[in-house]
Amino acid sequence: MKQCLRSVSGAAKVIYVDSGSSDDSAACAHEFGVEVLELDLSNPFTAARARNAGFRHLRKIAPDLQFVQFVDGDCELNGSWPAAAITFMHSHEQVCAVLGRLRERYPDRSIYNRMCDREWDIPIGEVPACGGIVMMRIDAFEAAGGYRDELIAGEEPELCIRLRAAGWKIWRLNHEMAWHDAAMLHFRQWWRRQLRSGYAFAQGAHLHGDLDERHWVWESRRAQLWGFGFPLLLASALIVLGWWGGLLFLVYPLQILRRINRMPGRWPTQLQFAFFEQLSRFPEAVGQLKFARDRLLRVHGHLIEYK
Repeated sequence: MKQCLRSVSGAAKVIYVDSGSSDDSAACAHEFGVEVLELDLSNPFTAARARNAGFRHLRKIAPDLQFVQFVDGDCELNGSWPAAAITFMHSHEQVCAVLGRLRERYPDRSIYNRMCDREWDIPIGEVPACGGIVMMRIDAFEAAGGYRDELIAGEEPELCIRLRAAGWKIWRLNHEMAWHDAAMLHFRQWWRRQLRSGYAFAQGAHLHGDLDERHWVWESRRAQLWGFGFPLLLASALIVLGWWGGLLFLVYPLQILRRINRMPGRWPTQLQFAFFEQLSRFPEAVGQLKFARDRLLRVHGHLIEYK
């Protein structure tokens, strides 16, 4: 947290949104002279809701600002990033959001951290969506209505759909933006993060799956196919064909082998990435089921935290 606050100390205004933290985050923010906004926890907490609350407060105290940088407490901004992002947006008026290279701070501590570092490395140039660490043009963000408070994950790509529909562009610069500390050292953390992704895929497809780009429809169907479609088929084959039906299980290692060459790094790392990519379909499928259950019961989903 201190690294994050220190990295944004040169900003015109800094708002820290506290969601009932049990550590010294709020006190630390006060020490840095940062204004602390306490989030009302009588309503379910989401990162989207926290960002919206911080943005609204920023607009009240600094109505003349043109740009806002969103950053999470587990990140540290590169010192040269804000100036580079602002310069680019001043010269590209159709761009409403810019992001740079987000790197995992400790990629060698676990395979899960390494997978995060790979996930952050998206192509340079115009992109369809951004992540949570991004600089936004304030008038575009405000006109779009901000994030959807109720989304427990995937709120950034959902907002980007609305921004692009309004004619705006999102751009990834070839510039170092920030370091992120996923702190994923255990399998259970990774599982919960992938479960949350599956929930987000289902919710995103429900909201925008009927658009031309079919937002997260394929990701949802992929999880459904590999996460419980093939397992049901395998179970049926075992019942009907006996142990011969178990040969269908080979489709999973064959899929892993097919994906290995598309992974970065040396062969052992490629194998790990391909294995966990295929394994992720199971928690993603669970996330799909959780969303279906919440929608059926007409209840709001609860934040799925992994650390």
